[in-house]
Amino acid sequence: MTSQQSDINDSNPELCAVICERIAASPQRRITFAEYMNLALYHPQHGYYNSDRPSIGKGGDFITSSHWGADFAEVLADQFVEMWEFLDRPQNFAIVEMGAGRGTFAANVLQYLQLQYPDLFKTLRYIIVEISPILQAEQRQRLCDIKCVKWCNWDEIVNNSIVGCFFSNELVDALPVHQFLLEQGKIREIYITTETQKNQQEEINFVEVIGEVSTPKIAEYFEFLGVDLSASSYGDGYRSEVNLAAWDWMSIVAQKLQRGYLLTIDYGYPAHRYYNPRRREGTLQCYYRHRYHNNPYINVGRQDLTAHVNFTALERQGELCGLDVVGFTQQALFLMTLGLGDRIASLSANDAEALDLATFLRRREALHQLIDPMGLGSFGVLVQSKGLREEEKSAQAKLSRRESLKGFTVPE
Repeated sequence: MTSQQSDINDSNPELCAVICERIAASPQRRITFAEYMNLALYHPQHGYYNSDRPSIGKGGDFITSSHWGADFAEVLADQFVEMWEFLDRPQNFAIVEMGAGRGTFAANVLQYLQLQYPDLFKTLRYIIVEISPILQAEQRQRLCDIKCVKWCNWDEIVNNSIVGCFFSNELVDALPVHQFLLEQGKIREIYITTETQKNQQEEINFVEVIGEVSTPKIAEYFEFLGVDLSASSYGDGYRSEVNLAAWDWMSIVAQKLQRGYLLTIDYGYPAHRYYNPRRREGTLQCYYRHRYHNNPYINVGRQDLTAHVNFTALERQGELCGLDVVGFTQQALFLMTLGLGDRIASLSANDAEALDLATFLRRREALHQLIDPMGLGSFGVLVQSKGLREEEKSAQAKLSRRESLKGFTVPE
């Protein structure tokens, strides 16, 4: 992925009109950045994730781990198997994938489990929570022959009903965030309004204005994290994001989970790094045709908007909701302990002569991309659990295994 500052504006005019109408109807003719980001990404007809143009994969705007081959899904499937075992092999085990993209990960996991772990596959419910009708249609087409797959919205999942694992890969980074900056030691919120530019044709642009915070939850967020933004080290003009939607998401997942795990993979930092005084411009990024830039007011509806994940906030909100932290690590370490290193070694030793050179090089690149310390390998992996402390101890005693999931152990 390369950085690009672009003057080209490929915005969706219908979506821009919707946002303009929302601004015009709002008090003080402004909306929060979180509301703007929500419309840009998730408007039912014109939002980025609900448009009919490709967004994920080599023909879209970005590539996730799932698109570098089946290995990512297969090693994570091994972790799902271990979770099933630690839960004492329940007869109704669920994997709930939240934001399943094009269904590639689900297809690879299910094929692998069916072939390698038929006993688990017989008990499995694979539930997909997907708000994009475009992506859901593609998922249904790809997974149409697999009977254990079901699509649900949150209301259709009964509270305290899931035994298994909730899973997401690059979901939380796309939840709408509030943006703020500091003025004289005080938190001020960034709002979006419109401005008419006089030229040959009148153009309406989206511009930022500064005002009081829209909700007391923003100040409460920093109190909860123990981050003191009034410290002199921050200074005027310091700018960053607050992801209140991630808190709501965490609460929903905890309500639905009866016993099992929440596995979250995304790019981000713990709070002390996220709100480091030297990171003065925040983490918001825009992805458009495999390039990134920092202007969210162009290519509206046709580019992805993301902000890094505050993993400390997820951990602490999870604790409030009854979730225990199993472990936090980087994707490279997580995948290597799950056997990705063995796959790389096996490929190098055995497959070079069996495959044609081009295929061999593509597969090797795919494996190394997953653990690249400057890319996907640096992603955070957070596993939380609920309701299984005694069950997990029992399972570990029976299996004579480690004191934690395999993905968080250090190879001997």
